[in-house]
Amino acid sequence: MIKKILVIHGPNLNLLGEREPGVYGNTTIETLNSNIIDRAKEQGMQCEIFQSNHEGAIIDKLHAARKEFDGVIINAGAYTHYSYAIRDAIAAIKIPCIEVHISNVFARDEFRSKSVIAPVCKGSICGFGSGSYYLAVQAMSEL
Repeated sequence: MIKKILVIHGPNLNLLGEREPGVYGNTTIETLNSNIIDRAKEQGMQCEIFQSNHEGAIIDKLHAARKEFDGVIINAGAYTHYSYAIRDAIAAIKIPCIEVHISNVFARDEFRSKSVIAPVCKGSICGFGSGSYYLAVQAMSEL
């Protein structure tokens, strides 16, 4: 059986390549998504990608994921630091989730070093640019 994974990009990630390239790089979301799908295929997995700037849409997608996917890779963006609703949705779905961030959140603003979703995720990967997603795909293939 082929493992199916869902990648969720949170707020402002639709602006990758334009938004703060010194922090987030020059890779567009379209290129990143294509590369993530290719990496998943290389690992023998199917991958769907979803992006939203809206907390409720992310929660709805997480709820639906519990019946459709074997795991979730999530970059919740700023919601990482304060969305207990997304945290509770991750805890509720009972499939493995991996938190990712393009930048090293611990080397930035102090508020970014606290993740409310990390305790309910299988693991967290940050600071490797787009590679954070590729490492998460690799990790998901091994779960």
